[in-house]
Amino acid sequence: MTTEEIQEAHSGVWPGVEVENDTVPVENGELFYEAAGTCAEGDPSVVLLHGGMLDQRMWDEQFTWLVRSGLRTVRYDARGHGLSSTVDGDYANHEDLRTLLDHLGIASAILIGLSHGARIALDMALAHPDRVFALALASPGVSGRAFTDPFLLEHIKEQVAAVTDEEDGTERYIEHFLRMWVDGPHRGPDAVDPALRERMRASADANVVVHADGAGAGMPIEVGAYERLAEIRVPTLVLDGDLDSSDISANAHAITLAVPGAQRVRIPGAAHMVNLENTSHFDHALHGFLSGLPY
Repeated sequence: MTTEEIQEAHSGVWPGVEVENDTVPVENGELFYEAAGTCAEGDPSVVLLHGGMLDQRMWDEQFTWLVRSGLRTVRYDARGHGLSSTVDGDYANHEDLRTLLDHLGIASAILIGLSHGARIALDMALAHPDRVFALALASPGVSGRAFTDPFLLEHIKEQVAAVTDEEDGTERYIEHFLRMWVDGPHRGPDAVDPALRERMRASADANVVVHADGAGAGMPIEVGAYERLAEIRVPTLVLDGDLDSSDISANAHAITLAVPGAQRVRIPGAAHMVNLENTSHFDHALHGFLSGLPY
């Protein structure tokens, strides 16, 4: 997929929804974002954070209904993803997010993140607690905690091997990504909706094509959230699929135990991509959480 094709895919056209597309400069690069909707003065905006190797399009369904529900909603491509800059040196995703909030004049945000996006949201809540109003963490990653699930470790090992394969390395690398983060450890590829699998494959492939030059060019700076979860003091919702890996389930459990008042919702019939596999259940839980926040 070319850059022009990716831009066309990000055109953000929904009937009755006016979407702003722009970029914001960050250190050694820029972030591409989309924003729509309005909110009352002083109310928090919603910011959607995508999973690793994906981009903001994974939130298409939620972006639309959030805006139509009367919420100012922003989604963006993290550094090294989508239409944002390729990695060029060490960086901190939570500082990129802070810069984006500053640029948009957002004093406080409801952060909704999946996987790597949840990892960024947690780091943001610890590094800049005054900028976070609430957290909704789907299939959460947590900085400072290594993977231990043998299923994930084996596929990560295969991904590393695929990087050096010049013949079909990219295809193999993406297939192992899909096995880990779309299929999950409890089912084979044939048991997954082929349209969902192809949608995730296309996003991952686009990221590899556009950002492969940034592989190894810099390291993310994180806060080590796993040991600091009890410091979080904002309303928190955790959503995880019953077909996901044991590491993600353990992350969800740890957050729920450590963060005062945190709620956990298990999404049935879904692995890692809970917002896309069981969209109605996910949206219902998220809507209920947002409706109960103390605006």
